[in-house]
Amino acid sequence: MLRNLRARIPELAGGLAIALMAGGCVPRAQPGAAADAGWIETGVASWYGEPFHGRRTASGETYDMESMTAAHQTLPFGTVVRVENRDNGRTVEVRINDRGPFVGRRILDLSRAAARRLGMLGPGTARVRVTVVQAVENPGTPPWECIELQVGAFRDPELAATARRRVREAGYSARSEVGPGGLLRVIAGPFDSGASAEAAERRLGGFYRRCDPSR
Repeated sequence: MLRNLRARIPELAGGLAIALMAGGCVPRAQPGAAADAGWIETGVASWYGEPFHGRRTASGETYDMESMTAAHQTLPFGTVVRVENRDNGRTVEVRINDRGPFVGRRILDLSRAAARRLGMLGPGTARVRVTVVQAVENPGTPPWECIELQVGAFRDPELAATARRRVREAGYSARSEVGPGGLLRVIAGPFDSGASAEAAERRLGGFYRRCDPSR
């Protein structure tokens, strides 16, 4: 019996990982160091349009589905990447201004305009090669007048509520907003200085976002 159990350990571990991803928190995107020009990543890309057109992105910009932009989980905002559709050879350059995707093993969420250029509107996804062509030199705390911290993205409303409580117990204000795919983004802040935002990031994790100081 012990021998059988040992043989099934990889199988059981894999099942546990799948269960956690299906019912719990989507892995939180960390800020990450700036990737040098020439850095390459391969995987599956998707695209997003309505109903996110006109909404605020994680960087604080307004999402325009007809602009050449994309969402990535870790590349610093402002990084420019070249995306090649490995199925048809088409390429496009986009600027990272949002976080995502948070579905399966997808590595990039493209604007509708970029997806159209790559010939992937119909299929919805494509195998891509992502190459950094213009890196961000200093991805640290941005010199914004108003900074927020996205500390997590959740499919389960109860887990999002737990995250909000954790933020408030740490002494910060917290709220939720709906992101791509219906995920609930948990936001801490706003912070009026880089120092206070950095202190919160060290305690809570997550990544920085621009916010509206008049809100």
